[in-house]
Amino acid sequence: MSQHFTNILFAFSSALSWLPPAVVSVLMLVIVGLAAFYAGHGASALILRIPGTRSGAMIRNTVSAMRRPMQVMVTLLALLAALPAATGFSYEQEQDLRLFFVFLLILILGFSIITMFRLMSEAYLNRLARLDYADDIMARAHQTQIKVLRRLGEILIGLVTVASALMLFPSVKQYGVSLFASAGAASLIVGLSARGLLTNLIAGVQIAITQPIRMEDLVVINGDWCWVEEITATYVVLRVWDWRRHIVPISYFLENRFENWTHNSAAITGVVFLWLDYDAPMTEIRDMLREIVRSCPLWDGKVFDAQVADCTDQAISVRVIASARNAMQSWDLRCDIRERAIAGIREHFPQALPRRRVAFVSPETGERLDVTDPDTMLSPPVHRPPPGSYLGPGSAGDRKKR
Repeated sequence: MSQHFTNILFAFSSALSWLPPAVVSVLMLVIVGLAAFYAGHGASALILRIPGTRSGAMIRNTVSAMRRPMQVMVTLLALLAALPAATGFSYEQEQDLRLFFVFLLILILGFSIITMFRLMSEAYLNRLARLDYADDIMARAHQTQIKVLRRLGEILIGLVTVASALMLFPSVKQYGVSLFASAGAASLIVGLSARGLLTNLIAGVQIAITQPIRMEDLVVINGDWCWVEEITATYVVLRVWDWRRHIVPISYFLENRFENWTHNSAAITGVVFLWLDYDAPMTEIRDMLREIVRSCPLWDGKVFDAQVADCTDQAISVRVIASARNAMQSWDLRCDIRERAIAGIREHFPQALPRRRVAFVSPETGERLDVTDPDTMLSPPVHRPPPGSYLGPGSAGDRKKR
């Protein structure tokens, strides 16, 4: 078939022999390139019309993502096949064109591999996202591994593609050979200058394997509660509850201590502290708190307790614990419990509200004094003139005294 294609091109060149040979060769390559490009476009359009079955949808998505790269690849392959029939070019020009086409073909091939790799990983991640579990540690672990390893794979494929394309040129190839021959000091300098990048790349591989953090884990960094929003090859994006973002080098999570509240499970137990008076009836208040927690829709029905956890000289501290499915729901659950508990205590047990007490004791006997009794008042009453007896300087009583 290749010989038949070459014969057609030779016949085309013979039909245009009245033109300069270089013009005929350029015109032939342009026509072949356009024909191959639109042939690839038509083939992809036919594939996109496959009926909407599950496999058909996957094929359509793949073809839609790979449409442009495949059209360019088909065009380059057609140009390489037509290049021997371009007799209007010299041997050096033909070799330069062949080298240029192969260079572009390698770059497009590497880009197509990266696109396909990304498409397959996204399909897998979307499949995991459809598994709607409140506590799916395995799904989040797979998401972390896929995203980190995908970025590392893209970097590796990109480096190999660019290196393979550049090695086609003799000058670059000789430079690489000479560089490897004198790689003593050069490798040391490059290693020192890229130390941070290499450290984070290696740390990314360790994160993907050991997984001290995963996607959507709840961690505490510098006192901020953050969710792991994105893990790249060199850094991690942490989302704070107020929508701020922390950009942290990925090596930080291997070299420093941090808190991960969802490492084993997304479920978390929230704590609410209530300060009450010593007169608080704990049995009735505990029953009220149990009914409050049961009526909260965010409670997962697993953990509840209410205990006197501490006391001071003025009040007692009641600790209420309740579990939720994840950290965000636990925060809302604690706020809901706190609001309902305050309202219930204020309405049904006002004597349990915290208050301050002051006792007056006689210094001689040590007995408690009743400050309302005139006989035991701490200071004698102040005798003031009756109202209207003194109107200030210049009044009639004041003039009479003068």
